[in-house]
Amino acid sequence: MHVLRTPEERFSDLPGFPFSPHYAEVAAGDGSETPLRVHYLDEGPPDGEVVLLLHGEPSWSFLYRTMIPVLVAAGRRCIAPDLIGFGRSDKPADRTDYTYARHVEWMRETLFDHLDLSAITLVCQDWGGLIGLRLVGEHPDRFARVVAANTGLPTGGSPLTKAFAAWQRFSQETPTFPVGSIVGGGCRTTLSAEVQAGYDAPFPDETYKAGARAFPLLVPTDLDNPAAAANAKAWEVLAGFDKPFLTAFSDGDPITAGGDRILREKIPGAAGRPHTVIEGGGHFLQEDKGPELASVVDDFITATPAH
Repeated sequence: MHVLRTPEERFSDLPGFPFSPHYAEVAAGDGSETPLRVHYLDEGPPDGEVVLLLHGEPSWSFLYRTMIPVLVAAGRRCIAPDLIGFGRSDKPADRTDYTYARHVEWMRETLFDHLDLSAITLVCQDWGGLIGLRLVGEHPDRFARVVAANTGLPTGGSPLTKAFAAWQRFSQETPTFPVGSIVGGGCRTTLSAEVQAGYDAPFPDETYKAGARAFPLLVPTDLDNPAAAANAKAWEVLAGFDKPFLTAFSDGDPITAGGDRILREKIPGAAGRPHTVIEGGGHFLQEDKGPELASVVDDFITATPAH
């Protein structure tokens, strides 16, 4: 596995991002003894309730920069990792180095073996849910509650939306993969040039973007996908998950529209919860409505004390 590491100077002077980096090492999963480095943020009191903020494609923990201060002010401990291939985390250079199973294992090792997190409140969006909800399904005892925003856990049994099919084609066919512009296009608000540059920061050139290009094809869109069976098995657990589960989807995301209904219908812990729709949010609702979503998360934690 040939691994790239983004130069540290790429992350200097990012707007609204004063957070200190933390790192863990995980097994690459290719049989080699050389580990991969995972970056994560760890903000707030060490004894605060843990809020795990999982980003998706093609963003990184920068996405949560306006939510973290709100949650820290409320006494929460915020853990925001960068998935392998994104942010300050290492970036294997070959698209075939990325599999759904590896992504789940890389996060499991970081969060449980390295950080030993428990009583977690998961906040997940996009691939943050595809990975995070798998972890809930495989390790339900580690989690106290879940807030799902513009995400899901597909098993390959439903057809692609036109929007997602178009995204898959674009991700594979475009000569350049303009990450900052892609994030901007998934927002309802207009991102400043400085913020778009923050999303471009992890990727000095196209060679660093193998993970970002690989992700769209890893989504289980048919039953033959290697992750379809594992996701279906996780759903067997989620179908009995009775801990507090909240949906907070935005009103402006063509990719995941309607996915909140599926989660509410299938997961027992979603019954009777104050599910909400974040108005004025696009796919990246953390960017459009970060403080509002953070308040929803904090109110939910307060209203559902862990036993």
